[in-house]
Amino acid sequence: MKTASAAVAALAAAAVSAPAAVAFSPAPRPAVVAAASRTALSSTVDDKTEVREYFSNEGFSRWNKIYSDSDEVNNVQLHVRNGHAQTIQKILNWVEDDGDIAGKTVCDCGCGVGSLAIPLAQMGAKVSASDISGAMAGEAAERAKSMGIKNAKFYTSDLESVTGKYHTVSCVDVAIHYPTDKMAEMVGHLCSLADERVLISFAPKTWYYSLLKKVGELFPGPSKTTRAYLHEEGVVREALEKAGFKVAREEMTGTNFYFSRLLEAYRV
Repeated sequence: MKTASAAVAALAAAAVSAPAAVAFSPAPRPAVVAAASRTALSSTVDDKTEVREYFSNEGFSRWNKIYSDSDEVNNVQLHVRNGHAQTIQKILNWVEDDGDIAGKTVCDCGCGVGSLAIPLAQMGAKVSASDISGAMAGEAAERAKSMGIKNAKFYTSDLESVTGKYHTVSCVDVAIHYPTDKMAEMVGHLCSLADERVLISFAPKTWYYSLLKKVGELFPGPSKTTRAYLHEEGVVREALEKAGFKVAREEMTGTNFYFSRLLEAYRV
């Protein structure tokens, strides 16, 4: 699930409906509050179920082609492929510049088909990679096996269920599937797994990207299967700081249909 990992994919092609805000509304009655609480919980569960089912079925076929050398991709998908590859390469450049990943433990959450986990393993890291989609995790394992990689394990899990302690924790192009009110909690969980470093990318919420996404909502197509969420960078940075991490390096990747803000943070 690298887009979960669903890519920050195609903001202009993402469909999501946002509830309207109402000013000066009267205080809700207890029954209304309870109903709203159940609705919020249901929405969160539905997001996770939606993503799991999509990337285990039709979404797997689509995204497996995008994250491969297949020629069976359209122009939008090609932009997403190239954008995602640029984000991955920026991370690998940082790791290569540091020159100390060999022997270190890495946890890649939302690994997709192994776009980041596999090259990190090739650089000598001990990789534990998971994805909410069994099909995606299985494909990553097969790719690693075909390359003779033995220092990476792949398994099926949602992000919240991942446990353990690792030198580095990465989560690339997954946050687009997390509702805004769950983003800080998700970042906090990633930080709890990391001894030293966290790498996270997300679709930034700016007026320009928000406008592109709104335009995309006007043209719903057959590929609009999961919700997409943009996130304010300040919220992500605040969550990192609250967990005891400080941003050391940052990058921005943008193609016509892919927008990803990448942050690397170290424990302080």
